[in-house]
Amino acid sequence: MALSKEQIAQRIAKEVKDGYYVNLGIGIPTLVANFVRDDISVEFQSENGILGMGPFPFEGEEDPDLINAGKQTITALPGASFFDSTMSFGMIRGQHVDLTILGAMEVSQNGDIANWKIPGKMVKGMGGAMDLVASAENIIVAMMHTNRDGESKLLKECSLPLTGVKCVKKIVTNLAVLEIIDGKFHLLERAPGISVEEIIKATEGDLIVNGNIIEMKF
Repeated sequence: MALSKEQIAQRIAKEVKDGYYVNLGIGIPTLVANFVRDDISVEFQSENGILGMGPFPFEGEEDPDLINAGKQTITALPGASFFDSTMSFGMIRGQHVDLTILGAMEVSQNGDIANWKIPGKMVKGMGGAMDLVASAENIIVAMMHTNRDGESKLLKECSLPLTGVKCVKKIVTNLAVLEIIDGKFHLLERAPGISVEEIIKATEGDLIVNGNIIEMKF
């Protein structure tokens, strides 16, 4: 069956390595901090000015002064630091972030990403995502494979305004893990119970399937 948002985040957490500095975008990426292994040291950064972000607080333990870029309450780990947007974007633009995890509305087989539309619509604006995709060398996108109408969000070309061009390396959806290589989607893993045929049907862009595609493990 298709993955939940929490399971997408759980799978992406396996991509986080010891010693990484990781920026978490709004939406599904914010859940990743809940699933990182306890035996590795990772610093999560939120663009609104925190380094050392922890998992979401338990109900009743929220601190309204501690929020992420999506205005959700968070926790701060021991040693966390707080700073203004100038310092935050200096970290991002200075390429001090090892991994960026973003949500998206569309991704093209060329690695283009669209994760905003126009004010008053899906998302109010691109926000700091423009800086993240321009500066990051390692971007993983967390997203649903199709929209509410069942139409593919993995396209030959994005139809929405682009946030970044040729920047996405890997995508984890509710159906699959894919990598972008030479202008094509390459299927790496499939969600448990999801067939390769279902993924092909749900992918509008060119999809390369080589050999036996393993199921994701959690």
